[in-house]
Amino acid sequence: MKALVVDFLDFLSIELAVMFMAMLPVIELRGAIPLGVSMGLSPVHSAILSYIGSAIPVPIILFGIRPIFGFLRKNSFFRKIIDKIVYNSNVKHSRKIRKYGTIGLVILVAIPLPGTGVWSGSLVASLMNIRFKLAFPAILLGNAIAAVAIMTLSHGVSSVLM
Repeated sequence: MKALVVDFLDFLSIELAVMFMAMLPVIELRGAIPLGVSMGLSPVHSAILSYIGSAIPVPIILFGIRPIFGFLRKNSFFRKIIDKIVYNSNVKHSRKIRKYGTIGLVILVAIPLPGTGVWSGSLVASLMNIRFKLAFPAILLGNAIAAVAIMTLSHGVSSVLM
């Protein structure tokens, strides 16, 4: 019985580790899915856990980033950092989203490249004042597309290696 409990907790810790990694800004599900596969989860299981984990920060960013940035701008050190983040987000992504609307937001989140994903998409949507009811589904759809793409790549890599 003790071994069963230990095995269950080990398995649960793998699932929580994958979800936590998917919540992190740079890694997101692009790194969490391969992590889950490398830890023994199936690509589908890893993709589902990563999708859930990466979706958790979205409403927090959409609702909370502007007040946080406003608070941090009161300090001169943080003001420079915040201004750089806002500038980079606007320069890199806002033109595409202005041109294509919410489809541009879906594409921004769906592209599995560094600097894209739910954190970038949520930040840009918040800074561009895109309404939550439009931004949230667009970000989740883009995230689902990215999850399928990364899961497919991870499944192919894992089947070649094993």
